[in-house]
Amino acid sequence: MDHDTIADITQIQQLLARYAVYMSQHDVEGMVSRVFAPGGTYSAFGDVYSTTDFPRLMEAAPRGLYTTGLPLIELDGDTASGVQTLQFVAQATHELRIGYYTDTYTRTEDGWRLQTRRMTFMRRNGAHDSGRPHDPGRPTPSATNV
Repeated sequence: MDHDTIADITQIQQLLARYAVYMSQHDVEGMVSRVFAPGGTYSAFGDVYSTTDFPRLMEAAPRGLYTTGLPLIELDGDTASGVQTLQFVAQATHELRIGYYTDTYTRTEDGWRLQTRRMTFMRRNGAHDSGRPHDPGRPTPSATNV
C-alpha cells in the first residue's frame, strides 16, 4: 500500500473508533458532528434514520459498551465502503448483541465521515437480519428520510 492509502485507512479506522466510543459514552453531539457526513444515515430495524433523528434514537437505545473489530475497507477515491464487526454489551444486564455494520464513507472538508451505516444482527439460530421493526420503544424516522 502507498502512503496515501495507509493514511486514508487509518483515518477511517479512527472515525470508526470515535463511533464506538461516542456510542458507549452516549455522546449524541460527537456522533452527529464528528462521525456522520451531512445527510448521513443509520439503518436498522427496517428503518433509515437521518442525523436529525439521532437524539431520539440514541435516547431509546440501551446504554452499554460498543466493541468493534478492525474494519474491512475498500477505497475508491473520495468514497469508500466497508464492513465492521460489533459486539454490544448492555450496561444494565450484560446481555450481548453481536453483528456487523455495512458502511459507506465519504471524504469531507473535515476528513472521512460515515455516509451510511447499516446494522445486521447475528442471531443464535444462524439468521442475519436488520432487527425487529415492531419494537414500540424505538422512534419512527423523521420525515426528512422520505
